[in-house]
This record gives sequence, C-alpha cells and structure tokens, in this order.
Amino acid sequence: MLRLPQVRRAWAGPLFLSALALTTFVPAAASSTPAPAAPATAHLATDCGQPLKLDRRDFPNSPKVTNRYLPLSPGMQYVLDGVVLDDLGQPHPHQIVTTVTDLTKVIDGVRTLVVFDEDIQDGETTESEIFFVSQDHDGTVWTFGENPELYDNGVLTGAPSSWLSGVQGAHAGIAMLAKPKVGTRTYLQGLAPAVDFKDCATVFRTGEKNVCVPAGCFGNVLEIDEFAPLDPAGGHQRKFYAPGVGVGLIQVTAAGGVDPEALKLISSERLCKADLAGIRQRALDQDTRAYTTAAGVWAGSPHARDTIDARTC
Repeated sequence: MLRLPQVRRAWAGPLFLSALALTTFVPAAASSTPAPAAPATAHLATDCGQPLKLDRRDFPNSPKVTNRYLPLSPGMQYVLDGVVLDDLGQPHPHQIVTTVTDLTKVIDGVRTLVVFDEDIQDGETTESEIFFVSQDHDGTVWTFGENPELYDNGVLTGAPSSWLSGVQGAHAGIAMLAKPKVGTRTYLQGLAPAVDFKDCATVFRTGEKNVCVPAGCFGNVLEIDEFAPLDPAGGHQRKFYAPGVGVGLIQVTAAGGVDPEALKLISSERLCKADLAGIRQRALDQDTRAYTTAAGVWAGSPHARDTIDARTC
C-alpha cells in the first residue's frame, strides 16, 4: 500500500520526503572502500498465497478504523519525509502527505473509508492517489482498491494501475492484522491480476523500543516486511508502526531493491475545516475522473460521498 499500506514507488527519472539526512551512494568502481552490502533478504517470504474469503457481513455500515497500529481518524493528516535514490544512486527529496477524508465509497459490497495521498518528489506532485479501507468487526483493516493518478510536470498522464476489489478478478487484502504477531503466516495485502498488482506482508518484529523520528520517539513499535512477488527487483520494504498514539506509520526503510527509499514521519495533525474541505474536494474530483481514466474498473461502482462526521481543529 498502503499509499498508506503501499509506500513502494518506482523511480521515474527526473520526476517523482527533508528533515531526514540524505542517503549517499558511491559507485564501487570509484572508491577504494567496498560498498556496504545490501540487507540480507534470503530468509524472507517470496509469496503470500491465495486471497482470503471476504465476508461482507463482517464489516460495519459506516467504516471506523480504530486498529491500534493503523488508526485512521477522518480529518487527520500525516507527512512522511525523506529521500529516494535514482538509477545512478543520487538522492532526491521525497514526501508523502496522507489525509484521512470524511468520504466513503461502497466497493465489493462494503462501505469503505477514502484516504487521499499526495506523492511529491523534487518539489513536484508526481502521483495523487485515493485508496479505500475498512475495518472488520475483529479489528483487521482491509484494503479494497486504489486509484493512483500519475503526473508529469503537473499534467495528468493517466491512472493505469487502478483496481477495485470484485472487479476484473481483483481481491481485497489485509492492510493491518488485528493482533500482529511474529510467526503469523505471510498475508496478502491486495491482488489485481489485470494490472499485475500483488502485495504481501510479514510481521517481522514486535515490541521495538525507542524508535525515534522527527515527529517524536515511540515504543512497542511493530515492524512489517512488505514486498511484491510480481516485482522481485523492487526488493522488500520495512514499515514501522507505533501503537495507540493516533499516528500509525512512522518510518519506512528499504531492505534491498533497485530504488531504495527512506521515509520518516515529520508531522501528524488534525486539519481545520477549510483545509479538510479542500482535500475532500480533490478526492471527490479524482473519484469522478476515475470513471474516465479507469473506466473499465470504476464504471459499476457508486460515487464516493461525504457520509462521516470528521473532527477538525
């Protein structure tokens, strides 16, 4: 995801978070000191099996995402900041701004919460995304689809990786387990064969102490290992989640792959009414555009709409 469960991004040249110090890279041929070895990933899972059965009766009529490691309160905005390396190993400022809207959209028979992401690289928006989540009665958070729009110098170039659960063979997946434990079987985060999308995750470590980012220091942190079996060159990512503080994702690090990136939470805040209204309209506009840019996926789905009371500053 995430996007909240999908932060993985591919390098797209000069397009495409800056409190975090830039990671440096020195080609081995130009240095007498050997380059540091990439993190070992041989012991990590390489797939996550088939989709779990989705029981629509397990979800409430109005989505409330209160999972302690992934709380999504309408009106909250989170900013991850850091760098991504290009094909030459050069660092580029990269920022992801995630806003939990007060919109919902019915997907595959489940009313989901609409989350809005803006991906900013080198000061320009390169991707704008709406994605859809809902929490079942047991506390597991599910991802039901996404619409990532791509931009080149401010111009929309399309949304080729859009998918919705129940359409064209796509299946919802798990964004966060209700009770994450080491040893739990690797799980599917989402599957969309039509766009070659399949993301998997494994609970890598729990109970990490004193994990510090610009937004603060956190304890009892959960570390999740994520990967895409259909894109083995992308490597693995580690995502760190802090419990019970209304924050959720606080850090992303790379564990191999061709385009490593490092992100840390620099702020989390509750938006004021006017700011939330602006984001809401952008999300509504994007949902409307998807009936054109991703017509084959969006055609049978109801429009997103404002159905949740959001707290504002």
